[in-house]
Amino acid sequence: MSGAPTFSVEFFPPKDEAGENRLWHALAAFEDCRPDFASVTYGAGGSSRDRTIRITSAITARTGIPTIAHLTCVGSTKAELEKILQQYAVSGIKSILALRGDPQGGPEADWVSTPNGFDHADQLVSLATQNGFEVGVAAFPDGHPASKGDFAKDVEVLLEKERRGASFATTQFFFDVDKYFALTKQLKASDSKLSIYPGILPITNISQLNRMAQLSGTPVPDSVREKISQHESDPIGLREAGIEIAVEICQKLLNVGVPGLHFYTMNSAASTKEVIKRIGLR
Repeated sequence: MSGAPTFSVEFFPPKDEAGENRLWHALAAFEDCRPDFASVTYGAGGSSRDRTIRITSAITARTGIPTIAHLTCVGSTKAELEKILQQYAVSGIKSILALRGDPQGGPEADWVSTPNGFDHADQLVSLATQNGFEVGVAAFPDGHPASKGDFAKDVEVLLEKERRGASFATTQFFFDVDKYFALTKQLKASDSKLSIYPGILPITNISQLNRMAQLSGTPVPDSVREKISQHESDPIGLREAGIEIAVEICQKLLNVGVPGLHFYTMNSAASTKEVIKRIGLR
């Protein structure tokens, strides 16, 4: 995943047949944009593991888009994680995003260890690397909820994951580009070679934004809230405001030479496609 700038998209596993149809429709809509890779998440607490495995494998087979499968430590033993990695390998998946994962109660809930399992993502990085996968991890420009504002700790955690074999990271979505710059600057000062792909969320739903921001600990600036609050009862206007906000963030990032842009699509193509069109990424 070298070269610049890449364009990648993230999806979540659908809960039912209607959701699966929507996902395939979105993937078809992205085909002419040639995403460099797609990634597929787990649900909270690893709840959608089986769907993740099936959908991720199907994306690779049906579209040819290089696919990254999220894998978390939640509720799995080391042996079970090795079995999942073997399933991914058989399906032609070569890259894993290794995550600790959120407990069932959300990011701020107490972590519950699984006997014979892992408690930290760096252990999963080691396992996936040993099994021949390219390994990515998560980065948090606004800070990981568990680090409680300890920026130095967040940087050291990323460096340890790199020492264990991680080669890239995708970030949680954010709105303050200076936070991204601060993180990448500190990593570079520590001789890190990690490619850090900034995560972009084109806003289309205010309730959804609030929920995701609360779960991830991502601050939503007043300037963003002012722009979107004008369109609470106007879905078309909200979508346009979300696109404009995302375009502004992307342009600032591209101006300093980021390695690529990673979009949280919420299983819909329209807003992301419009953003990449306006910034000239495709």
